Amino acid sequence: MTTFRLSPAVADAFPDTLIALVTATGLDGHGPWPETAAAVADLERQLADGTWQPADETDPRIEAWHTAYRSFGTNPRRIRPSVDALGRRLAKKGTLPRVNPAVDAYNTVSVRHGLPAGAFDLDHVAGDVVIRYADGSEEFTPLGEPGTVETPRPGEVVYADTDGVLTRHWNHRDAHRTRVTEDSARVTFVLETLRACHDGHLLTTAAGELRGLLTPHAARTHVVHLSAQRPEATV
Repeated sequence: MTTFRLSPAVADAFPDTLIALVTATGLDGHGPWPETAAAVADLERQLADGTWQPADETDPRIEAWHTAYRSFGTNPRRIRPSVDALGRRLAKKGTLPRVNPAVDAYNTVSVRHGLPAGAFDLDHVAGDVVIRYADGSEEFTPLGEPGTVETPRPGEVVYADTDGVLTRHWNHRDAHRTRVTEDSARVTFVLETLRACHDGHLLTTAAGELRGLLTPHAARTHVVHLSAQRPEATV
């Protein structure tokens, strides 16, 4: 069991935070995921025919993350929130990156709903996970760069376990250690908003959509939420 916690300092600074934790166990990432493939193709088709566009930095959902990034010293136009970067890439290229079925599933849900998303392979998480301010002593190895070690700046919001930082700049980039691969069997997927009063229903819808894509390929799925009022949940 892994417990996720929203630290009091982060909850106080961002009191309208709401995070959905969608956990899948017994996940099979090797076979085809036709539902996810269809969802990706449908989103790309909507973009191509002009019936849908990804949210950009003028959208309140993205603007809230830009404001948050600036509050802890990150320039969001240089180091963008994950959903902002993914939406810009999709708008430019017309396609989403294909990584593996589980990652493709959360990327699609993320950009469709304008909500940052990520995932952690629980078999590589050490202890509990806390969303907190970095103190400047932690280490972070970026996804895809196993030979690189970074030190988050003090005051930067991070996800961290007992062995180090799992995301930098809240949701800009995930760590290599807990990346989701085809072999990942126990995974917690994260969907986030800083505007629960406006986007709480949207987050619930997105979490349900993601769970629907995961369920045919998992032995069990479940959803729990973190908020300033309920800052701890075990998955």
